[in-house]
Amino acid sequence: MRARIPLLPVAIRAIRIAISIASAVSVSLFVVRPAEPAAAGYPIDLPTVLRLAGARNLDVQIASQRLDEARANRSSALEQFFPSLSPGVTYHRRDGMAQAVPAGTITDTHFQSYAPGGTFAAQLAIGDAIYQSLAAKQLVTASRHALETQRQDSRLSAAQGYFDLVKDRALAEVVKETMRISADYQHQLHGAVEAGIAFKGDELRVQTQTESYQIVLRQVIEQQRLAAASLAEILHLDPAVELIPRDADLAPLVLFPTNAAMSLLVQQALSSRPELKQGEALVKAATDAKTGALYGPLIPSIGAQMFLGGMGGGHDDAPSSFGDSEDYLVGLGWRIGPGGLFDSGRVKASKARLAAAEFGEAKVRDSISSQVVAALSRVQSLSDQIRLAEENLNTANETLRLTRQRKEYGVGIVLEDIQAQQELIRTRTNYLTTVAEFNKAQYGLSRAVGGLQDEPTGSRSTGR
Repeated sequence: MRARIPLLPVAIRAIRIAISIASAVSVSLFVVRPAEPAAAGYPIDLPTVLRLAGARNLDVQIASQRLDEARANRSSALEQFFPSLSPGVTYHRRDGMAQAVPAGTITDTHFQSYAPGGTFAAQLAIGDAIYQSLAAKQLVTASRHALETQRQDSRLSAAQGYFDLVKDRALAEVVKETMRISADYQHQLHGAVEAGIAFKGDELRVQTQTESYQIVLRQVIEQQRLAAASLAEILHLDPAVELIPRDADLAPLVLFPTNAAMSLLVQQALSSRPELKQGEALVKAATDAKTGALYGPLIPSIGAQMFLGGMGGGHDDAPSSFGDSEDYLVGLGWRIGPGGLFDSGRVKASKARLAAAEFGEAKVRDSISSQVVAALSRVQSLSDQIRLAEENLNTANETLRLTRQRKEYGVGIVLEDIQAQQELIRTRTNYLTTVAEFNKAQYGLSRAVGGLQDEPTGSRSTGR
């Protein structure tokens, strides 16, 4: 007992100093420290993510091919106005009975003929050609707006995936820092236990807490890797290469103020959203198709054919002859029945398609208004949640500071310290998650109003 008495004051002072240092370090938990990217990782930032999403995303490339298909269909519709050329050689042979012209006698004949040359043929249904080309033009416009819609959807998905990646990386840094402090505290208690001035059960409690943080850290690192793989899929990159966000911190990003007028945002969305422009183009295409079904058959179809070349041949018992030959044919007519006049089924179908396109446009309009309202409401709610999370974070930090201060004077207990650490990491996790969701909501609102571009705009507010 006498051997331990001189060591007790020294050990207590050493423990107090170590705890004070750990308390000072814990205050710095508010700041997310940057981590060096892994050697096998690929650093990436938000502007790069948005540009790649608008160009490399597979859904964007599919929409681009559909636009090319619509343009090709329009070219095919325009080609109906032009005649076709059919070069070739015609050979005709007759053996057997034939009726002579103009005598009308039937005799046994043997002759042949051949006609090398080119035939220009045109069968032009003017009504169908006119209205089909007009409808095809509107379908090209609709496909162009559909491509822009997909680009904006891909940018939104990429931006939200990037914020998830930054959040998971920040959470990993939080857990690493908390685990380090817990391990230092465990080491201090171990020294106190060896000196006989601390309870072994307290050391084991802290050791259990440190081991729990190791499990949490592994889970967060897994989430970060999955978020990187998901973002790589959106950007059509190799998922084996881990994406490392250049942004080491996670601060609120303001694209729209929380007090923005909802009516103005709805009005902006209704004038800017590519989905609505696509719907308008589809309505125009359906209108042209209906007009073509009603009035196209009234316009006559024109058929024309011209042969330029030569013709030769004759009876087998007579010398053959050959000379120039020209043949012209022009026809004008109307089609009655399916695809022409009095085709009531075609007219009713075109009217139904037009009505469906109009209802679809109205549905898109209502959906856009609802999306703006929901997006702005979410931004406002998350803004309030960030403020509350900051207050909660300050409270948790002060609780941990006071708990460490009590331990410095030998009043507090280990369980209080563990609970204070747990509450701090919980509040920090909530804060980072709320900020990430707020940034995602800001980009969701930008998408809702139709203003999501390749380059991010807006400002960052100071975050913790």
